[in-house]
Amino acid sequence: MRTGEFITALIAPVVFTVGLFLPLQKVISAFGSGVSDFGQFMMPLIVLQAIAFTAISSAFLAATDSVDGINTRFASMPLSPAVPLASRVATGMSKCAISMASALGCGYVIGFRLPDDTVDSALFFVLVALIAATLITGADMIGTLSKSPEATTQILILPQLVLGMLSSGFAPVDQFPHWVQPFVRNQPVSQFSAALRGLADGSAVPSTVFPALLWLAGLSILIVPLSLRANTRRP
Repeated sequence: MRTGEFITALIAPVVFTVGLFLPLQKVISAFGSGVSDFGQFMMPLIVLQAIAFTAISSAFLAATDSVDGINTRFASMPLSPAVPLASRVATGMSKCAISMASALGCGYVIGFRLPDDTVDSALFFVLVALIAATLITGADMIGTLSKSPEATTQILILPQLVLGMLSSGFAPVDQFPHWVQPFVRNQPVSQFSAALRGLADGSAVPSTVFPALLWLAGLSILIVPLSLRANTRRP
């Protein structure tokens, strides 16, 4: 509350919704993509953008702690190395929960609805939490190793933009040029979007969700050991 992050977490999904839904709705309709309910189609990408924004914020805070010497101070205290990491991830997850609530409110305005099936609805939120925890932990690791909070933020914005724009969260895969369709179809943002979209409209099947889980497992295998190593280093 003191630094304004609570307000930012609330406003960011509103900005994403206005900036993505309003212009793209007309573009997608003009090209006749076959998407009948663009609000339902677009909502997973808005959620993922909110998660990515929260992760970048977590990286900035981790980099600030590193540059200001807070991590060195913690390392000199009788404190488990996992505690600072866990606290930063918990803070990121709390901000993500605020952004998620705001995103669902925006989604309701543009026509997004969760399915009547409580299992699919619960799995939707579970998958969002897993994606958020993975990305926040990875961003925290990058921030911990960084020497510049500002440079860290700028570096992380680039993959967010590239993967977001070249994904099936924006438009169906067949609307992209043929040469880039394999990348669009198989990259993580597209797989996360497809899984969340299937759970949100009740059409999810194992073949829809499994690729997203594989991406999460692969990222976790890479991120978790590196994050623990970065946070257990002693000066």
